[in-house]
Amino acid sequence: MNSPVIIALDFPSKKEVSQFLNQFNHEKLFVKVGMELYYQEGPSIIQEIKEKGHHIFLDLKLHDIPNTVKSAMTGLAKLGCDLVNVHAAGGREMMEAALEGLDAGTSAGIKRPLCIAVTQLTSTSEEQMKNEQLISASLQESVLHYATLTKKSGLDGVVCSSHEAEMIRNSLGKEFLTVTPGIRLKDDAVGDQKRVATPEFARKAGVSYMVVGRSITRSTDPVKSFKQFIQAWEGVTH
Repeated sequence: MNSPVIIALDFPSKKEVSQFLNQFNHEKLFVKVGMELYYQEGPSIIQEIKEKGHHIFLDLKLHDIPNTVKSAMTGLAKLGCDLVNVHAAGGREMMEAALEGLDAGTSAGIKRPLCIAVTQLTSTSEEQMKNEQLISASLQESVLHYATLTKKSGLDGVVCSSHEAEMIRNSLGKEFLTVTPGIRLKDDAVGDQKRVATPEFARKAGVSYMVVGRSITRSTDPVKSFKQFIQAWEGVTH
């Protein structure tokens, strides 16, 4: 998983995924399969993408009672994904159960999928968090609290915005993964994200992986757009 870019395959069908991936010839990508695609196509879409040699972040954000999450993760571990996630709001017992499930479902001699937890969605503003979740702490305090709880639970990292990544890195160490949605090039539309950032900002903040969706998948030249994100991350200018 050398690429810092995780491409969000937010497509409704297997056909559109294949058409998109075929544009990259035989390049090995790191892609995200979310609810839209997984719930339409099921586990078979994971197998097809893995057969092409790509790394997969299965983004289902599990959040349920510990036993249910454990059982679900036992099944998901068998799909061969590289990264899965839960909601940190589910609590420590649930997150620990998620790891137990992943360990139980992973075959001997194979590394279990990495597991990270969502702190606060990048579509959530501080005002929304306070008014709708009744959390009186600041957004940054809430994110750091969830990230700390996640690390104590034994998980590998968190989903957060780039604006919180440096704080998390400084508090919890550089080995603790920060996966950040809401990454845009300077001229891209913000869309439904609230806490967005550029690849340059993400790199300086110490982000582990940046998730990019529509800026690549809806581009007239996805391959070119993908390379632009890599170049921006690396500080390459033309």
